[in-house]
Amino acid sequence: MKTNQLNTIYIMWLRQIKRYWRSKSRIIGSIGQPLLFLVAMGFGLGPMYAKAGGGSYLDFLSPGIIGQAILFMAVFNGVELIWDRQFGFLKETLVAPVSRLEIVLGRVLGGTTISVFQGIIVFFLTLILGFRPQNLALLPLSLVFMFLIALFYTTLGTAIASLMEDFHGFQLIMNFLVMPTFFLSGALFPLDNTASVLTTIAKFNPLTYGIDGLRQTLANTAVFNLSLDILVLTVLSGILLMVSSYLFSKIEA
Repeated sequence: MKTNQLNTIYIMWLRQIKRYWRSKSRIIGSIGQPLLFLVAMGFGLGPMYAKAGGGSYLDFLSPGIIGQAILFMAVFNGVELIWDRQFGFLKETLVAPVSRLEIVLGRVLGGTTISVFQGIIVFFLTLILGFRPQNLALLPLSLVFMFLIALFYTTLGTAIASLMEDFHGFQLIMNFLVMPTFFLSGALFPLDNTASVLTTIAKFNPLTYGIDGLRQTLANTAVFNLSLDILVLTVLSGILLMVSSYLFSKIEA
């Protein structure tokens, strides 16, 4: 890749990072929902989970909530694309003599970085509440899964936002996509002891493989193989990145 192309990607990446850091309320507010799930469900349902022979529910739940925080932050990065489009900031970028692919890569990598950072914040939050990783040597691999989850869903948010012209349409799609994706990923309940229909649905849910990878690297429990988790997320992210680039290229300046 040429130097000027890398510069464009870096500039778009840096713009996303700066926008995130300028919004302190966004950083604080984005940990509210994960904290609610961890406290209300982790401690509220913990005794029932333990009586059923499942051990510590907080240990089971924590990787799922980390994945949730990444999912929400990554997908809603697409809202910023609609914002830029409505208020003219995107037009300034589109008329610049740079490739649309470079713009998409910069935005996606910026959103991915922000989402991974969000996941790390929630990870430290789980440590404060009592969660302890089972194998510290696997922590770097858990970062890989955070990155893959963030990459896939940031790209998905960008693809959807490329088709939307206002916030209302985007919010409608997100309500039918984000919450079902989270609840049907095995983040809140074990897939190996649930109804077969839910297990089947979960197998077609990309987040399932991200949560499974996080749970195996952090809590040493899993349904699938780590190699399968990485393969599914990597292949789907690559395909979606191409789709997102194509849809973004169709946006009129």
